[in-house]
Amino acid sequence: MVRLPLTPAEVERGQRLGALLRQARGCRSMIDVALTAGISPETLRKIESGRVATPAFPTIAAIADTLGLSLDAVWSEISQPERVGEDRAVAPAARHVLFAS
Repeated sequence: MVRLPLTPAEVERGQRLGALLRQARGCRSMIDVALTAGISPETLRKIESGRVATPAFPTIAAIADTLGLSLDAVWSEISQPERVGEDRAVAPAARHVLFAS
């Protein structure tokens, strides 16, 4: 099977996903998060760096669960087009989920 090249929008969405996951992981080690999510640390590294722009849904669901993110917050963050001049590492909806006590 031949895989089609990613569109610029898919690449951008993958970069936003990676930024969100890095921010949510905070000071937790990549190894701890990856193993808790049931994936390899290399897979998590590739997703966080944007090298895997379209990871499988079960992979994202497992990482989100490990990090305490709702899938709604993840989707809200990655589906929005980039806004010029704004810090988009974590959208307000995701920020609420990440930092709620």
